Amino acid sequence: MTMTAQEVAQKYVNLCKEGKFEDCLDQLFAKDAVSIEALAPPGSERVAKGLEALHAKSKSWADNHIVHKAEVSGPYPHDDRFAVRFMFDMTDKPSGKRMTMEEVGLFSVKNGKIAREEFFYSGA
Repeated sequence: MTMTAQEVAQKYVNLCKEGKFEDCLDQLFAKDAVSIEALAPPGSERVAKGLEALHAKSKSWADNHIVHKAEVSGPYPHDDRFAVRFMFDMTDKPSGKRMTMEEVGLFSVKNGKIAREEFFYSGA
């Protein structure tokens, strides 16, 4: 049975709160999902297409940051979309700089899978 957008949203938030970001990709994203950042991460593209590219993006982020604390709020549903607020207290490994990052993710669901994610954050 195909999950509703609300069911996908709740499962996404639950997995994120458990720190299971890779499980989100494996369980909830479509194979041809698209991820769009507000700005291109250093050494990367702003847009990632396909599950393999999303896994690579996730690995790169994890390899370059130490997360001291993460907060996830939501989901905030709207028809076949939902938003999630993230707050990370983290250290950027290359620079050694500790910072707080807040962002909002907007997720679009089609056929019970996340087909598109877009991230918004201050300073973009």
